[in-house]
Amino acid sequence: MTSNTKILLKTRCTGLPQEYDFEEVKEAIKDPQDGQIRCETLYLSLDPYLRGKINGRHISGSIFPGDLMAGEAISRVQVSNDPKFNEGDLVISHSGWQSHPIINICDATKIIDHGIPISTYLGIMGMPGLTAYAGLLRLAEPKDNDVVLVSAASGAVGSMVGQIAKIKNCQVIGIAGTNEKCDWVKNVAGMDNCINYKTEILPEKIKEFCPNGVDIYFDNVGGELLQAAIEQLALYSRVVLCGLMAQYNSDSMPAGPNPAWIIKSRAIVKGMVVYDHEDLRKQCMLDISKWIKEDRIQYLEDVTEGLGKAPEAFSRLMRGTNHGKTIIKVNN
Repeated sequence: MTSNTKILLKTRCTGLPQEYDFEEVKEAIKDPQDGQIRCETLYLSLDPYLRGKINGRHISGSIFPGDLMAGEAISRVQVSNDPKFNEGDLVISHSGWQSHPIINICDATKIIDHGIPISTYLGIMGMPGLTAYAGLLRLAEPKDNDVVLVSAASGAVGSMVGQIAKIKNCQVIGIAGTNEKCDWVKNVAGMDNCINYKTEILPEKIKEFCPNGVDIYFDNVGGELLQAAIEQLALYSRVVLCGLMAQYNSDSMPAGPNPAWIIKSRAIVKGMVVYDHEDLRKQCMLDISKWIKEDRIQYLEDVTEGLGKAPEAFSRLMRGTNHGKTIIKVNN
């Protein structure tokens, strides 16, 4: 090990990202200064919000050509220049697409072992899990027998929303983009039904599966799916706006849904920003790890080996051809 491999944004993507929009570079391994640790990256998370950062339309800031690609990662400490961290400690940080980062200790958090695979700390035990947990339980406040509709239901956030809703005694309908994903949503994740929005007429299927309307719609996509869902809202329903997959690959902002449906249903609409809910992280991790051990939560990971494959995997993610939480295995 003599160099740190990094993946930079080479060009601002136009439409769907391509592998040639990124560039791999190598630099000499650095020694940590006071208050820093040098790590080797084990797992790297790829998430749709990164496309929004490339567009310059994300709350967490922008990524410009020449910048290191951002991203959350699980790393092992190799060299520590601070007594709070020791060689071999596992940490999670936003160290980006690189193999051997130097991390300020204020930006690294030690991973607490809950007895489940380490990679889950980038998925159901990490940011996507907290997004689903807080978005559903705090913002939507589900009640027994609520009808919950969730888009991107096989994804890292959507699958957790649906399964937590089932734990809370709700009827859950998922929306996904392939029959394979719908089968997983129903037969593995245990949701009551799933609509393939690419092959079925979405408004008709929502009405069929939710004849008395939708009490909670958890939206990870926006666009036409959001419009179709709000046309079927029950009275006093709750809508959580979480993701924008329908517009991440677009250079222009789409027209919004018709607010008449929201007014008609007296719906409450809330925007979900995960950074607002750090106070729930500890309880979230305790609950989710318990549900996993009780076999009440299932998860799906789309793991690709090799940091150099990150651009290809990110392109697949933004085309919706991934299956589950997208993760790069960087080192063993």
